[in-house]
Amino acid sequence: MPTLAKTKSKPAGAKPTAELKQHIGGKWIEGTHERVVESLNPADTRDVVARFKSASKRDALAAIAAAEKAAPAWAKTPAPQRGRILMKVAEIARRRRDELAALMTREQGKILSEAKGEMDKGTTLIDWFAGEGLRFMGVSAPSELGDNFLYTIRRPLGVASIITPWNFPWAIPVWKTAPALVAGNTVVLKAASQVPAMAVEIVKIFEEAGLPPGVLNLVLGEPESFGDTLIEDPRLKAVSFTGSNAVGQHVHELCGKRGAKVTCEMGGKNPVVVWEDADLNLALGGVMKGAFGSTGQRCTATSRLIVHEKAYDKFMAMILAETKKLKVGDGMDPTVTMGPAIDDAQLKTDLDHIALAKKEGAKLLCGGNQLTDGDLKHGYFVEPTIFEGVTPKMRLWREEVFGPVLAVAKAKTFEQALELANDSDFGLTSAFYGQDMTLAMKFVDGMDAGMVHLNSPTIGGEAQVPFGGVKGSGVGEREMSKEGINFFTELKTVFVDYTGQRRQSNLY
Repeated sequence: MPTLAKTKSKPAGAKPTAELKQHIGGKWIEGTHERVVESLNPADTRDVVARFKSASKRDALAAIAAAEKAAPAWAKTPAPQRGRILMKVAEIARRRRDELAALMTREQGKILSEAKGEMDKGTTLIDWFAGEGLRFMGVSAPSELGDNFLYTIRRPLGVASIITPWNFPWAIPVWKTAPALVAGNTVVLKAASQVPAMAVEIVKIFEEAGLPPGVLNLVLGEPESFGDTLIEDPRLKAVSFTGSNAVGQHVHELCGKRGAKVTCEMGGKNPVVVWEDADLNLALGGVMKGAFGSTGQRCTATSRLIVHEKAYDKFMAMILAETKKLKVGDGMDPTVTMGPAIDDAQLKTDLDHIALAKKEGAKLLCGGNQLTDGDLKHGYFVEPTIFEGVTPKMRLWREEVFGPVLAVAKAKTFEQALELANDSDFGLTSAFYGQDMTLAMKFVDGMDAGMVHLNSPTIGGEAQVPFGGVKGSGVGEREMSKEGINFFTELKTVFVDYTGQRRQSNLY
């Protein structure tokens, strides 16, 4: 059993509930839908973090109209100037880092050290895209004809819709919004209803940095309140979505019908292979971070572990011993090492997958229970859980849980391990721990995933390289890096015939 952290009773002087509004055309406006949404602290649901009236379809349309109105002037703003606004955003974010990390922990549940890490990562991404304001350029090319200048320029698309999840309430909105804005687009941001307070703070930071009214608009609410408006409206030239596969496939289908640019970053069922010659201590740290960091609530989480049979007994003993040291509780407690599930729906998903794995014959090694001792009964807590003997036919091997549940299998040969690793409908990220570089590079070549880590965890990404997956993990262009900004642009090719020779050529 992991250590259980006692959640203190909410004191009389606890932080008040934030009353939030939509942000449309530079103004904070109360949503016009009758539905009222509350954001609860997942570690203690007695703590209502924020409350707001949901946006209606009318509000969503108003946000698109405001973005469309602001688009021409923003597109004409020089790219270096757009980049300088992002530099100011990064400066403000660094100043407010600890404050916003505490809000993130209260609203999303991840432990405070992870929240601070997310703040740092997101701010680094803003730094990188701010620099793109000075690198927003096309290319020149040699022409078939003499006395001709041939080149390309990148232009913004117009209005972009950005739909973000609850698990990274700072990093994901900014890694989508920053490239869209520096490329000269205006944005309608739809943030997850579980983390509205963080979304409001993001918009406030961009406002403080000098972003003109209407360039960044925020819509809060459940999708049922305004339907598919932020996907279907013809004024939306691009849609960038991160979330579940079911919703992502729906977004992709609707955008495809009208020919809009779309990128969908969806789920993962990421494998780690630990080979017989691996540094087991290094692998232990990587698997623990990947499987149980952020309570397993990230698309890059380690959810499948494949261990060579010669290392299996020793490594599994190490994993079990380390898992039992985890302290589950409120992430504001600096001694806690794993926080709660985000809400009751995710908690139920975790528990349902655990029950199903037992029914299908997987062997439970540790965990598997909801935690309700003391004040933990007020939160959405589940034990870190490990199953062994999981086969590819079992749903625990195939379906994304999005929680702290690890499926383990044993392999005898490299070919078997690679086959097990690839036996998935997903292909986001993966990892191989071992000293034999021949096998490591064979893993790189043979792994059907968008990202491969050697001797490091499945989690993580860096601003300057693409992020994304294959198969069921993603469709459309990758995020971050040059690919991230290219998605929000269109190329224009320019032919400059400065002597009139092309008219006399038979090349065309």
